[in-house]
Amino acid sequence: MHTLANIFHLGIKELRALKRDTALLVLIAYAFSLSVYSSANSMPEIPHRATMAVVDEDQSPLSRQILDAFQPPYFLPPVPADRAEMDSGMDRGRYTFTLDIPPTFQRDLLRGSATAIQLNVDATQVSQAFSGAGYIQQILTTEVSRFLDTTGGREPEAARAVIRARYNPNLTQSWFGAINAIINQITMLSIILTGAALIREREHGTIEHLLVMPVTPFQIMAAKVWSMGLVVLIAAVLSLEFIVGGWMAIPIRGSLSLFVAGAALHLFATTSMGIFFGTVARSMPQLGLLIILTLIPLQVLSGGMTPRESMPEAIQQIMLLAPTTHFVEFGQLLLFRGAGLSVVWPQLLALGTIGSVFFTFALFRLRQSMV
Repeated sequence: MHTLANIFHLGIKELRALKRDTALLVLIAYAFSLSVYSSANSMPEIPHRATMAVVDEDQSPLSRQILDAFQPPYFLPPVPADRAEMDSGMDRGRYTFTLDIPPTFQRDLLRGSATAIQLNVDATQVSQAFSGAGYIQQILTTEVSRFLDTTGGREPEAARAVIRARYNPNLTQSWFGAINAIINQITMLSIILTGAALIREREHGTIEHLLVMPVTPFQIMAAKVWSMGLVVLIAAVLSLEFIVGGWMAIPIRGSLSLFVAGAALHLFATTSMGIFFGTVARSMPQLGLLIILTLIPLQVLSGGMTPRESMPEAIQQIMLLAPTTHFVEFGQLLLFRGAGLSVVWPQLLALGTIGSVFFTFALFRLRQSMV
């Protein structure tokens, strides 16, 4: 009981120190609010309110059907134009796409003759040019096929593949981006807060005060782990409820309590990493450099940005030692697919094991640094 009391009071001390650190409080608030929103929507993989000019030289029912298919929020209503306006508008950046439908387009299709539609793309609009061109091609193919089917211009297909997307029916990129942003922020802030707490003790000279008090390195480390982990956990849950589920209206399928349990195990590992970095670094700038060198591989190679299956086999095996790999898989299984404990228990077991190893190693380093 005496040990638990020391850990509790030392943790309260860390919370009070954090309360006085305005910069870190602003960082936490931003990381789990505006940063999550901007990360989810900054680089959309689908066109959004893309501008388009159309030269319709055919003026047929098929050409009008094609133009009616370009609907918000993917495209703004197509602007009728002539060839001169089409070229000048793209030169001035007014239009991202220009479409030229040739005369006799519908008649040539019904006759079975070769015909073509010209699509010009402003490739300087990188965020929408590539994906928008693919969407336009799909719209053209779909509308032409629908027109030929209804007018008897070709024989009906014997079989057609019907694709249904699960868990994210509209393939909305922001759904995945928001959840991945929260996972990244949990990892980043837990390392920063615990490492900064230890560096702050050394810079302010309070570490010497702790050494002469009847407390052990284990109690000091455990206090920093639970206090900083609790702050990050509360911020993550609030972000998941009010930013992701409320503001962005992204459905959360899994159990929130189970997510809290998994996040707590992940924080057990990452806060221990922060303590370890705090024993290696001697100043805040050094801590920042260590965190940057660590966070980039953890975020890029853990499966949050690209599937692990696309990485070299050696990288996949090495990254099994990182807690972020298992936490990303846990978050995707739980929050996207609504998996239960019977499915995600291997990830929870891996997080607990890795956290125990990291905690033991960080405690060893802390004892050495305090001698």
